[in-house]
Amino acid sequence: MGKRMRPHTLTTPKPLIPIAGKPMVQRIVEDIIKVCDEKVDEIAFVIGRFGKEAEDNLVKVAESLGAKGSIFYQDEPLGTAHAIMCAKSSLTGKVVVAFADTLFKADFKLDSSQEGIIWVQKVDDPKPFGVVKIDSNNIITDFVEKPQTFVSDLAIIGIYYFNDGDYLKKELQYLLDNNIKEKGEYQLTNALENMKAKGTKFHPGKVSEWLDCGNKDATVYTNQRILEFTKDQPRTSAFTNDNSVIIEPCFIGENVKLINAKVGPHVSIGNGTIIENSIVKNSIIQSNSKIVNSELSNSMIGNYAEFTGKSNDVSLSDYSTIR
Repeated sequence: MGKRMRPHTLTTPKPLIPIAGKPMVQRIVEDIIKVCDEKVDEIAFVIGRFGKEAEDNLVKVAESLGAKGSIFYQDEPLGTAHAIMCAKSSLTGKVVVAFADTLFKADFKLDSSQEGIIWVQKVDDPKPFGVVKIDSNNIITDFVEKPQTFVSDLAIIGIYYFNDGDYLKKELQYLLDNNIKEKGEYQLTNALENMKAKGTKFHPGKVSEWLDCGNKDATVYTNQRILEFTKDQPRTSAFTNDNSVIIEPCFIGENVKLINAKVGPHVSIGNGTIIENSIVKNSIIQSNSKIVNSELSNSMIGNYAEFTGKSNDVSLSDYSTIR
């Protein structure tokens, strides 16, 4: 539901909010496919009841990457283990499980011969996260949820590899069958603990950067970092530049009109948007919106919105107007 991203998630499911011109879920699966050492055959999306348009968009994301797209529903928020089991028919063979708001940068190839890999990132303050401890052989020895005293600074980022999806499914089913819950929910970490106790060796996969899309400010920052990662890619969109200045890196969509504007750095602009007599930096402006006589920074503007004024911190929903 993306409650911390409202008002933007009132009309668009959080995983489909664009970051630097692509839905965040598309960036996630693209990045996972880049690090996989084998072809990905299927991408299964576990969602709420978002409607046919959202489901069709998710299937198109999978098909654009040469994979079959499958849709499954979690109608009650009963935890991560329950969510994964909603797609149990897809849990066979080699499997990657990923949360839909975890963007990352990694410089490694997944070694699919390993029994399991849990991707982690070193953090300054591990207290808000689940963390792992590793031994001298680079094998995970412990999972610790939100440690209040220091045990490790390697935070679990929400991406997991299993070389035997059927085994994972069996362990998750055991939690459901025996009603094993933590804080009222079925948790993936309980299954991981059981698998580890039975001898499964989990290795850490370390990413070089972990990017959050949990709220507006975090999403704007993530947009900034993704634009930096992709700044050397050539721009292919057709847009109108009428006496305007673009300070790179920026993403500019199709049929955008820039009129007497100064845009950038770190601005993403969706298709069909008009920016006139305005200065915009470090912001996400979605499609078919209009920014006139404005100064904007650290802001997020929805689709079909209109904004006039000065702000260094605005979050404006779809079909809204501020003058």
